[in-house]
Amino acid sequence: MFHSDTQTLIDTWTALGESALIPDRASLDPSRLGLLLPRAFMAVRRGDGAEFRLAGSWIETFHGDRLAGTAWLSWWSESSRPLLADAIIRTFREARPVVVVAGAGDDETALEITLTPLRSPDGMADRILGLYAPTTAATRDLVDVDSLTARVSVGVGDARRAPLSLATVDGRLIA
Repeated sequence: MFHSDTQTLIDTWTALGESALIPDRASLDPSRLGLLLPRAFMAVRRGDGAEFRLAGSWIETFHGDRLAGTAWLSWWSESSRPLLADAIIRTFREARPVVVVAGAGDDETALEITLTPLRSPDGMADRILGLYAPTTAATRDLVDVDSLTARVSVGVGDARRAPLSLATVDGRLIA
C-alpha cells in the first residue's frame, strides 16, 4: 500500500492515456497535481541518471538548495546510486511508474519517491515526472538533507512493453 500522494501521482500519470506508450509531457496539466506541486519535480534523463529541470519549493527546502540543472543522483548516497540508476532505466524500459522507498536524515525517516516517464516535445522518452511523498511527520519537517539512502524500488502495475529477450542465429546471440 502506497502513501496516498504516491497513489495520486500514479493515478494522474495513468489517466494520461496512451496505454501502450509513454505519454507526452504536453498531455500533463500540472494543475491536476494541485497541492502536490511543491513536492513534485520534472527531470530530464541523462545517461543512467537524471538532471532536475524544475523542483517544487518543498523539495528545494528539503535539499536546502536550488535544484534546476543539478544531477538528481548527486543527492543520494554513493551506495544508493546503482539502485536509483536502475529505477530510472526501468521506468522508461517498462513504461510504468517506479516507486523508490528512501531514508533521509540522521534517523533515516522514510519517504516514497515516485518516478513516471514522459516524452519531451521532440518525441524522445526522456522526461521524468516525480514526487517526494514523506511518510512521517518527521520527514515532512526535514530541511537541508544532503543525502538520501535508497532501500528498495518497485515497479507499479503491468509493464507496458514486452521484456527484452535474447535471440540467436546459428548459435550466436544477436539481440
